[in-house]
Amino acid sequence: MKTTIDIPEGELKDAMRFTKAKTKREAVVSILEEFNRRRRMAELVKYSGTFSDSFPINDEIEAVDAERHRGSHDRSRR
Repeated sequence: MKTTIDIPEGELKDAMRFTKAKTKREAVVSILEEFNRRRRMAELVKYSGTFSDSFPINDEIEAVDAERHRGSHDRSRR
């Protein structure tokens, strides 16, 4: 997806240096992937130690997903 954004030059140079990216696009994609990975890990950590002795069955997982979808859908209507 093409997007035009204004990124501070110093931040982009640092991102390229830290990621060892050859292009600006490569640096931005790498940083976004890392950001999203860290957020997913933080989400998982919130649930650490909260599961019972057994894993949830598929129906339970789908019910939670459906509830989240309804909640996010309701917020988008506001």
